[in-house]
Amino acid sequence: MSGTTGGATRTSPYLGPAQGLVAIVGLLVAVEVASGVLQGYYTPIFSDIADHLGIQDADVNWFEAAQLIVSALCVPPLARLGDLVGHKKVLLLSTAVTAVASWGVALAPSFTTFLVAWALQGAYVVWLPLEVAIIHRRTAAAGPARQRLLTRRSAAVLVGALELSVIIGALTSGALVEATSMTFLLALPAVVVTVVLVVVWVGLEDVPGQLATPTASRRGSLLGAFDLRGLGLVTLALGLVMGGLIAVRLMGPASALPWLLVAAGLAVLVPFVRLERSLEEPMVDVRVLAHRAQWPVQLTAFLFGMSVLGAQIPLSTFARTDPEVAGYGLGADAAFVSTLVGVYVVFLAIGAFTLPLSARLLGARGALVASALLVALGYGLFLPFHDTTQQTLVNMAVAGLGSGALVAALPAAAAAAAPPHRTGFATGMTNATKTVGGAIASSVFAIALAATGSLEGPDEGVAPMSGYLTVWAVCAAAALVAAVCLLLAPRVPDEPEPAPEAARPGTLGA
Repeated sequence: MSGTTGGATRTSPYLGPAQGLVAIVGLLVAVEVASGVLQGYYTPIFSDIADHLGIQDADVNWFEAAQLIVSALCVPPLARLGDLVGHKKVLLLSTAVTAVASWGVALAPSFTTFLVAWALQGAYVVWLPLEVAIIHRRTAAAGPARQRLLTRRSAAVLVGALELSVIIGALTSGALVEATSMTFLLALPAVVVTVVLVVVWVGLEDVPGQLATPTASRRGSLLGAFDLRGLGLVTLALGLVMGGLIAVRLMGPASALPWLLVAAGLAVLVPFVRLERSLEEPMVDVRVLAHRAQWPVQLTAFLFGMSVLGAQIPLSTFARTDPEVAGYGLGADAAFVSTLVGVYVVFLAIGAFTLPLSARLLGARGALVASALLVALGYGLFLPFHDTTQQTLVNMAVAGLGSGALVAALPAAAAAAAPPHRTGFATGMTNATKTVGGAIASSVFAIALAATGSLEGPDEGVAPMSGYLTVWAVCAAAALVAAVCLLLAPRVPDEPEPAPEAARPGTLGA
């Protein structure tokens, strides 16, 4: 274990930029393939799943809510655990949980057990942040500028693989749904995740985490280093806020209870921030988040989550709405909606794959700003242009280009703006804040679109057109605010400055 000795260079376990990085990224691509399958496979067959479970289509909305809650709650502790014990160990843990949950989804005998398994499947959201942290640490020997470049390029490859896998997953389930049993159909994603679990376990080298360093003697055991009080408070805060938002969906905005829950969750943040500031090793390092190179990235992730996670159901229901009945909509069937989603995901992949080129032309910060502006433009175009399929495709393509680049760039930007021992935390927080942003937007959009007290679709009640205009306006405005925030971040210097001290974050990089 000489490689864990502080200050060692020749015995460092971190790989140089030319030694094994391609192999590492290749292994991690397999993980993102599994992630893409999970994100794309189920979408075309939700109605068939509802029939399989004997529930109404409207009850499928519980899947999204349950998984968003688990995702938001699990990312901060798992990201912190990755910094402490090693990112591979936590990647294995989260993949194992996802594999077990995926098998639970396939074999669940009832709606309740299916819902629990589906919620636990949300552990996969920490995969990409952990992968970026692994790459960022493995390229440390290359120097700050080269490290940022390699991390950015690798993240683009990972996200590109993710988006292509979403398409493959959606096409596969759509093709097989009529040809096989639902149990067999739902078992295929579980098989994919299980295979990836073995690949990561066998193929990825384990790099010790923070507890393996000489300073670990000051922290003692894992329980001593793990901020359990902070974990409890952040779990309580997120649980109250998310529970309040779900209650808004169920009880309506006129009810007092949902807003009391939200207010209570926000109030818990006050003692939480005070606690985290007082600790040497907090669960959520608020000092890192408040740094001028870090907060624009995290706020952008939050705002970006409103569109990339919150706007997908409204886009689907708008496309399915019959214009002869509602006076708007595309009158598309489920198969054509899958095509629309496929086009959107293709442009997500293009945006991710072209991130290195755009960063080279515009700079790291400029590429982020341009991506946010593309998202704003894409959703802004929906306001005047939403009457035809061609207009919708163009709008989604523009928004998809910017969204794909942001998905790839934000974790890498957070890693570059964090101290070395907080890379997993910083990258994980981009997914956590994005998930919270998506959950908040999802609730707001559900209220805006409510015509009969629910978001069940045109067969149950036609949403007002003003609701869809609100959705698109909020997404466009959020992306514009994100672009302004990114402009406030420090620009990456052409010549890298000396490496920052462990307690001080670096500058923004994508």
